[in-house]
Amino acid sequence: MHRFLISAAHKSSGKTTISIGLAAALKARGHSVQSFKKGPDYIDPLWLGLASGRPCRNLDFYISPHQEIKAQFARHGHAAEVCLVEGNKGLYDGLDLEGSNSNAALARLLGLPVILVLDARGMTRGIAPLILGYQAFDSELNIAGVILNRLGGSRHEAKLRAVIEHYTDVPVIGAVHDDSRLQLTERHLGLMPANETGGAEQRISAIEERVAAQVDLGRLLDLTATDLALPQPLPVRVKSSGATPLRIAIARDAAFGFYYADDLDAFAAAGAQLIPFDTLSDPRLPEADGLFIGGGFPECFAAALAANTSLREDIRAAIEAGLPTYAECGGLMYLARSLTWQGQTQPMVGVLDADVVMHDKPVGRGYVKLLPTAEHPWLRDGCGNQPGAAAIAAHEFHYSSVENLSPQTSYAYRMKRGYGSDGQHDGIIYKNLLASYAHLRSTPACDWVARFVQFVHGVRTSAVTPRLNSSRR
Repeated sequence: MHRFLISAAHKSSGKTTISIGLAAALKARGHSVQSFKKGPDYIDPLWLGLASGRPCRNLDFYISPHQEIKAQFARHGHAAEVCLVEGNKGLYDGLDLEGSNSNAALARLLGLPVILVLDARGMTRGIAPLILGYQAFDSELNIAGVILNRLGGSRHEAKLRAVIEHYTDVPVIGAVHDDSRLQLTERHLGLMPANETGGAEQRISAIEERVAAQVDLGRLLDLTATDLALPQPLPVRVKSSGATPLRIAIARDAAFGFYYADDLDAFAAAGAQLIPFDTLSDPRLPEADGLFIGGGFPECFAAALAANTSLREDIRAAIEAGLPTYAECGGLMYLARSLTWQGQTQPMVGVLDADVVMHDKPVGRGYVKLLPTAEHPWLRDGCGNQPGAAAIAAHEFHYSSVENLSPQTSYAYRMKRGYGSDGQHDGIIYKNLLASYAHLRSTPACDWVARFVQFVHGVRTSAVTPRLNSSRR
């Protein structure tokens, strides 16, 4: 078995592209590859999952305690020949002075050797003290090898290899030359998601070809080999929500694709069947007991979303009739009255009596802490198994703001940390709808999927009259 963490000296070093290329190259050579991404991220995992052929999993210190992270890693990685973990930011970057949530901390926790991707543009002899400093900063960390990236040519590569070989004991396992064909398109939230890139498979194939030609895959596997097997996970018990499985309609298309793989698994474990639909092309909402619209880039598809009038009317009518609905970030934007971006305003579903406006800079960004209010439809007693549980750990990343909300709006959360909908609250409630900027993760500490499915089941079986409040008109 082979397990390693890909990190860098700083963000934007090209480690995601290298990770995609390695995952695809190892898969192409017959290895089963399980990819992981550190921290809160939807976009990189979409690319890594497509490259490896199996869903990428997120590992997040803010959301999960150490034992849970180790259990997640074992659960998804025990049967794979290669476990590839892509870090975020730089190797030692973190939220606190001790670096307790850094890539280095994750590598130590999981016992992973580190492959350091170094953006070597403009560097020659200075690369040696950089590597030596990274080694000396944490002597317990195993920097097993480096991949030089964005090299200026063969002469540049030769100079760097000579310097590193002379001054350090870290092997160079790859030297990737600067190549526009390796670049992935970026926008305001990072890379363009793979779910809206028509030629994603071809793009990955091109990256795989170039990375495989410039990285010694055999040396990589030799340096990251281990005889220590990951523990066999306990089987997941599937809960029953009644004689007839619940059907949860889920928006999955180019506009909405931000879903954590573990959350999607949790729906099945909770006894619910996910029914995908396309907000851009499907004329009707599929028959379902509940609705989930995750995050994405609705602003980039606003005109197409607006043009699908029949689906917008169908969704609005269903929510007005009491369909239990959960919407995160992009989903909230879609359910608003209008969406304005780059001087253009388009009508949206209109079930929320509010307007969404896009800005040039982030309005809410980073980790959040949420305190559920008594108005929350399915987390009134917190997110743990006991009443009065601690604040919910989640994250937000939005360039939009909600405008023209009524002062009498009911909210599901008070913000202990973060911005949310208005700097103090998040989770707009209307009938059986909860629309929030915060992104939740389904974990043992916050089993939001099971709670939502239970709420949907309760509405279906007891014909609960939709809760009325003043969030609308």
